[in-house]
Parts: sequence; C-alpha cells; structure tokens
Amino acid sequence: MLPAAGPSPGQTCGAVLVAAVLLQSVCVAVTFLYFTNELKQLRDTYSKSGVACLTGEEIGNFIQNLDLIESEDREADPCWQVKWHLGKLIKKMMSRSYEEKISAVNADRALTLSHSDGQPPRSPVNRIAAHLTGNSNRKSSLSPRIDSSPRRGNGQKINNWESSRKGHSFLYNVELRNGELVIPQTGFYYIYSQTYFRFRENENEDSDLLAQIRNPKQLVQYVYKLTNYPEPILLMKSARTSCWSKKAEYGLYSIYQGGVFQLKREDRIFVSVSNGDIVDMDKEASFFGAFMI
Repeated sequence: MLPAAGPSPGQTCGAVLVAAVLLQSVCVAVTFLYFTNELKQLRDTYSKSGVACLTGEEIGNFIQNLDLIESEDREADPCWQVKWHLGKLIKKMMSRSYEEKISAVNADRALTLSHSDGQPPRSPVNRIAAHLTGNSNRKSSLSPRIDSSPRRGNGQKINNWESSRKGHSFLYNVELRNGELVIPQTGFYYIYSQTYFRFRENENEDSDLLAQIRNPKQLVQYVYKLTNYPEPILLMKSARTSCWSKKAEYGLYSIYQGGVFQLKREDRIFVSVSNGDIVDMDKEASFFGAFMI
C-alpha cells in the first residue's frame, strides 16, 4: 500500500504567487481610493476658500479701504490678491460709468441752452467768421459826413466793405448789410478793425482842408453795436492826435483795435472813422472782421 502524496513544489510556488498578486491588487485599490478621496476633499477646500474670498460682508469695506491696507495685512491675508484685483476692476468700472454720465449730462445741457436761443448746435463745419477788406472806391465807401438819421453814432460809417472773396475777404455764416455784420448766433466774439489814414498834400486842394491837415488833428476809429436799443452802443474807440509835416510826401497812420464781446442774435456791428477825407481804403491796410470763439 502506497503512502498519500503531498502538494508538489510547483503547486506551492503557484499558490504563493497568486496570493501575492491578489494582495498587491488589494493594496493598489485601497491606495487609489484613499488618495482620490483626499484630493477631492482638498479641491473642495480650496474651492470654498476661493469663493470665500469674494463673499462675506467684509468685501465692501475692503474695496473702500483698498489703498489703506498695510503691507503686513496684505501678507497675512491669503485672499488679498483676489480682493485687490476685484476692487481695482470695480473702481475702474464705476469711474468710467460716472464719467460717461457726466459727459451725457453736459452734452444735454449744452444742447438745451443752444435750443433755448433758437439756434442749432454749432459744429466745426458751421463756423462763424468774417473778414472784410477795404474798397478802393473810397468815396462810395463812406457815409456822408453829416447824417441826421438816429442810430448813427460818431464819425462816418464805412459802408462798402469788400466781402466777395476778392483777395483776403470772406464771409462764413455771417451776413453783411449796408456795412454792418449781422450776428447769426448768441455767443462771445472777437471783433477787430484797422483803419489806414493817408494824406498827400496837393496844391489844388481846398485851403480849409489843408489847414485842417497841417494843424494837430485827432484821428479816431469807432466800433459800434446796434441792438434793439434806440442808439448805437460804442464797443471800442482808438484815437491819436497827429500833425504831419509839409515837407513829408505822405502823412501815414494806422489805427488797430480788437476785443472780445458778448453779442446776441441779430445784433449788428460796424466801423466809423473821423476825417473820412483822408482814409485810404486799401484792402491790405483797412479791414474789419469778427469770429465766434
């Protein structure tokens, strides 16, 4: 009778190997589950922490005191970078919104004021300006020395300015009536004028005129404004007392003046001069103009 045979060495090694593989698989599975759970908890923690940086009642105070936070507080607060960038963005957007609202309010106010005067808003294309030059036909350029009409003012008004774009003259959105510039829109205007006085002695001239010229004489230029008021309103006056020598070939003098004035729609401005007999209406020497500023 033969004794019972035990497991062979090969079977024993195989059983040990299978057991080792199963144990290793269990360890890997347990390790995977453990780290997965830890990573999930860590992610949730950081997610909640990041959201917490943007929530809470303290965020409003933080934005108000954004520039007052000390450097130590910045280092101690892990949410400082998030809050700082958010606060800067909010302040920038609020500032931009405020500027846009202010610009819109100012534009509406300017539009309302323009319409209240009965005038459309002025654009760069619709500029208001005029430059009138002298007319060489001097006799027809001056009004009579004696004028009994009211609204006259002192001196002789210059009537026939050149305005038809000959030489340097032009009119932009301004009307010229009988030597007067008609203001189309209420506003501030720079008004200027120059008058050229020139005399050449002639033996055939009237002795009374020669006496006036040889004696000291006041040369005056006036700039007037016409409104609904019965009389013209003097805006500017410039004068000089001159005495020309008999030996001089010509007696020459120019008077220039300019200034800023507030004018209303339909106001009219004009120039008058003394001693109209010796005014030379040369286009480069005698001129008159205005423009809105």
